[in-house]
Amino acid sequence: MAALIKAAQDPAYPAEIVLVISNRPDAVGLEFAKAAGVPTEVIDNRNFGSDRKKFESKIQAILESYNVQFICLAGFMRLLTPWFVSQWKNKILNIHPALLPAFKGLHTHERAIAEKAAIHGASVHFVTPEMDSGPILARVPIHIRRNDTPETLGLRVLKIEHRIYPAALKLVAQRRVTIEGGYCFVDGRKINGRVLFYMHDNKKVVLKGPKAFKFINMSRKQSRKQAAA
Repeated sequence: MAALIKAAQDPAYPAEIVLVISNRPDAVGLEFAKAAGVPTEVIDNRNFGSDRKKFESKIQAILESYNVQFICLAGFMRLLTPWFVSQWKNKILNIHPALLPAFKGLHTHERAIAEKAAIHGASVHFVTPEMDSGPILARVPIHIRRNDTPETLGLRVLKIEHRIYPAALKLVAQRRVTIEGGYCFVDGRKINGRVLFYMHDNKKVVLKGPKAFKFINMSRKQSRKQAAA
C-alpha cells in the first residue's frame, strides 16, 4: 500500500489513491496513509460476527461514498465473497508473494523453501472468487538462494512487490489492460508469460524464448506438485 501511495504522489502518475480501508484498527498502513494525507476508514470485521455480507455491504457503501473506481488489495487477509467480487468485476487487483500459480494462499516463503523450489517471486493478478486464481497481469521471478530463510526470501520478494504493484496499477489506470478468456492483454498483446522480467542482484534482465519458458515450466511443475500433495 505504501508503495502505491508513494507512486501516486507523482503528478504524472495516472491514478489517485483516494481512500485506505482496513479491517484492523491497529494496521500500520493507516498511520502511513494519514501522514500522506489520504483519508482512512476502519471497518472491523469482528463487529459483524460471521455475517460476511453485512461486513462487505458496509465496505461497498463507503467505497461508493468516496466514488472509488478501482480497488487494490494490500495485506487484506480475508477472502472476498462472490457477491462483493461481482460488484467489482475486473476492478480489483491483488499482490501475491509468490510466482502464481505456484504457492497460492499463506506462508508462501516457508513453503517454497520447504519444497526446495528453485524459483519464487511476486505476482499481480485480478481478483476472482477463487483464491489467488484471477488473470495474471505481472510476474517477477527470483532464484531461491541456498542460504535463504523465509525472512531473507521475504525481504527480497517485498522489494519486488514495491516495484511491480505501482507499475501494474499504472497500466490499468492508463486503460492499457483488457481481460479476455481469463488472460490479461496489454496494448492488445496477451500476457502469457513468454516474456518475464527476472530480477538478479538488483539488475533487470528480460527473458525471452527458451529461458522464459524454463521459468514458466518450473512454476507449473511447482503448482502441479502442490495439487498432488
